[in-house]
Amino acid sequence: MARVRDIEIHEVPEDCQPVYQRFSQEYGPFLNQVKVFAHRPPALKHIMGLLLDLADEALLPKRYLEIALVVVSKLNECTYCVAHHAPRLSEQGLSPETVANILEDDCPGLDEVDRLVRDYAVQVTEKPQYMRDAIFEGLKKHFSEEQIVELTLRTALCGFFNRFNDALQIGMEDGVIEDMLSSGFDKDALPEHVEAAE
Repeated sequence: MARVRDIEIHEVPEDCQPVYQRFSQEYGPFLNQVKVFAHRPPALKHIMGLLLDLADEALLPKRYLEIALVVVSKLNECTYCVAHHAPRLSEQGLSPETVANILEDDCPGLDEVDRLVRDYAVQVTEKPQYMRDAIFEGLKKHFSEEQIVELTLRTALCGFFNRFNDALQIGMEDGVIEDMLSSGFDKDALPEHVEAAE
């Protein structure tokens, strides 16, 4: 249970209800997160709305988006986000073993572009001020400038969600761990410092 109470859809302003409903039903099993964001309707409307808009456009291939999200969430040890996004990354063709070991330099199952995205997500998360131009030269071989901006945005925003979820102790929705396990993962794929909810 989160450190603040859940806000139900009827408690938010009418102009925010479509975002609340759509995000909780279409974006994925993030209802517990939506119920906490709903304490601040502008955040619900604009942050969740932004994610819905970006998903609708699908400018950035989902494989690379999910690589970035899993990498950042593993770096930040966010159990909630790893549990939600590891199965989504597996759906993009990476084995559970690859996803579980994605932070390792010699991780099997990653191609050149996967590694580039992984390394970029690490740098954006850990030391963006020391990033060299070479990584952008590599990115520009495979991504448009618009895609690079979105990749950077989603990588940085993921770090925000990791901190938000952990600080407010947003609980795992029913079925998320089961979905992860049924996708071929085991609980060892989750950060060690927090025990996953059953």
